[in-house]
Amino acid sequence: STQNPASSDFKKNEYADAQLQEIVRKMRERATVYKEKLKDPVLSSPEGSPTSSPSKKKPPPPPKEGKKEEKKEDAEAKAEEDHYCDMLCCKFRKPPLKKYMEYLQLPDSIDSYTDRRYVAWLMLVTVAYNWNCWFIPLRFVFPYQTPSNTIYWFTIDIICDICYLCDLLIFQPRVQFLKGGDIISDRVEMKKFYHSSVKFRLDVISVLPFEVLYVFFGFNPAFRANRMLKHNTFFEFNDRLEAILDKAYIYRVIRTTGYLLFILHINACLYYWASDYEGLGSTRWVYDGKGNMYLRCYYWAVRTLITIGGLPEPHTLFEIVFQLLNFFLGVFVFSSLIGQMRDVIGAATAGQNYYRSCMDNTVSYMNTYSIPKVVQNRVRTWYEYTWDSQGMLDESELLEQMPTKMQLAIAIDVNFAIVNKVDLFKGCDTQMIYDMLLRLKSIVYLPGDFVCKKGEIGREMYIIKQGEVQVLGGPDGTKVLVTLRAGAVFGEISLLAAGGGNRRTANVVAHGFANLFILDKKTLNEILVHYPDSEKLLMKKAKVLLKEKGKPAPGPPVQQPRGLADLFGQKKETPKLFKAMLGGTGKQGLARLLQLKREQDIQVMPQKIKENRSKHKARKKKASKQKSQKKDTQTEAENKPEQEKKPVEPVASSAPPAQKEEPNAGAKPKPPAVMHRGTSNESLIITMSPSPRAGEGEILKVEAKEKKKK
Repeated sequence: STQNPASSDFKKNEYADAQLQEIVRKMRERATVYKEKLKDPVLSSPEGSPTSSPSKKKPPPPPKEGKKEEKKEDAEAKAEEDHYCDMLCCKFRKPPLKKYMEYLQLPDSIDSYTDRRYVAWLMLVTVAYNWNCWFIPLRFVFPYQTPSNTIYWFTIDIICDICYLCDLLIFQPRVQFLKGGDIISDRVEMKKFYHSSVKFRLDVISVLPFEVLYVFFGFNPAFRANRMLKHNTFFEFNDRLEAILDKAYIYRVIRTTGYLLFILHINACLYYWASDYEGLGSTRWVYDGKGNMYLRCYYWAVRTLITIGGLPEPHTLFEIVFQLLNFFLGVFVFSSLIGQMRDVIGAATAGQNYYRSCMDNTVSYMNTYSIPKVVQNRVRTWYEYTWDSQGMLDESELLEQMPTKMQLAIAIDVNFAIVNKVDLFKGCDTQMIYDMLLRLKSIVYLPGDFVCKKGEIGREMYIIKQGEVQVLGGPDGTKVLVTLRAGAVFGEISLLAAGGGNRRTANVVAHGFANLFILDKKTLNEILVHYPDSEKLLMKKAKVLLKEKGKPAPGPPVQQPRGLADLFGQKKETPKLFKAMLGGTGKQGLARLLQLKREQDIQVMPQKIKENRSKHKARKKKASKQKSQKKDTQTEAENKPEQEKKPVEPVASSAPPAQKEEPNAGAKPKPPAVMHRGTSNESLIITMSPSPRAGEGEILKVEAKEKKKK
């Protein structure tokens, strides 16, 4: 039998499908928000705060939203189609004016301090201003503007006027300004501020079309003299350009030289005008009309203003007055420009002069105290390298002039990437790390300088900013264990070690010129006072690091005992002091110790026997006196045997048991007994007690005592 295939047709609910897609979209957005929350825990919770009264309106069905979106897309498509143009036999798309404006990115407001496009525009206006300042006097005095080339001069003048108008109508009304400490960027407020300024009045006067008078008086460049009133833009450009240049003093020198050349240019124009007024070639003082008129007049202006001398004497009153004014003006202007040039060059070389002064004072000090030449050469090398590498001797002096926020911004850009690599500070408060960046000190080490030595107390952490250092070890301390390069960190455990620091385990030497950042323990403690959570985290990490550092090096595996011996553990090693006293190992050592003790007792034995005999004679005399005094002989006879039987107490307990019995009166002392092997009735007591002095360890005591008889 054959089976009919299942029907593949099914009904699809569009509304339910749209709802499911909407739920999936919201879940994805929520997952994205949570991912950002995990990356940056400072972000607020993605959950929205509940409203007091929920909205009763139902959300519109998704199909309607889809229709709205489709309508918008169709409208945009139609708007784009409207900009298609037919030309010849082809059809091309013409973008709207709005697209051009977006491409040009003409902002609604301009920040004159940071926007480079505004500086570029000011440069264009400055070029137009300099054209007018240099060529209007030249064309007015010298006969360089002729009917044949008037069209060219007129064209360039129109281009300069267009730049003036664009600056007046488009750029200047968009420039932001400060009002009560706030930056105003509103379009209307910026226009009002510009229109109420003196700059606006001068800009309006500078674009007034006095060229209309050309119709009545001909093409006279004097009617364009008002164009030279736009000097505010020229000085603004100078200020903005100096702010963005790395070596602004070079531009200052060029600008000052330009001032001098322009003054000489004006003086040359005045000299030609005076010569023309007096008559060319009429006297020896005026210009005779030969050669290049501008260069000959400029040469005369240079010799006059700089007061070189050697000029023809003026004859008429006009010539004398003109020459006197030239001399006075030349002395004043020339001295002012020379002084300004001196200030510019002095400011440019102020840092170099400070460096030379510091170095000369240091060398003079070393010579006064007869410092060895080797040390002097190293000091000079440090000065030269520090100045060549960073252009100053101490960076902190420059940063101290800035506000704390700016110091922090610079420190973050320079040092944060390096400090962030330190495992010790990972997970700490970001603000704590920022405070630490401001406390880092930069130190330059010369080739061969010891950054730290083995055995010294470490109280600092080092971060390599530039250069390399080598860690030395081995038996003679010259073997290179590892080479650390820029970005490496060492000595961080010293910041958290108890008691102010720990001992350095190796020598660290600068391989070449090395620039290191240093953070000491005292500075870190001052910072952690304000961040208790970070302090707890650092203490936990410190315990782990110190524990890992204190672990012994892995040695050969130790064989574990088997059987019953595993219950008692491994036997501890015999103390070295005890081994030395025993003079051997095992039972032989103990037997030797007992023999020494007995020989000492035998040497003391004769003296003790004499003492016992004297005591015994005294007792006998006392007993005989007691017997003669008593009347009853029987009582004396009974008491006498008791006294004879009473043993005599030995003086020393360490005497041999054979000598404890009372000897006879005429008995002679026996010779010292010879030590024989065998058992004895003495016990050996060995004790270990701590020494009363710190650092001396323990004291070993050995005692031999007689066993008590049962």
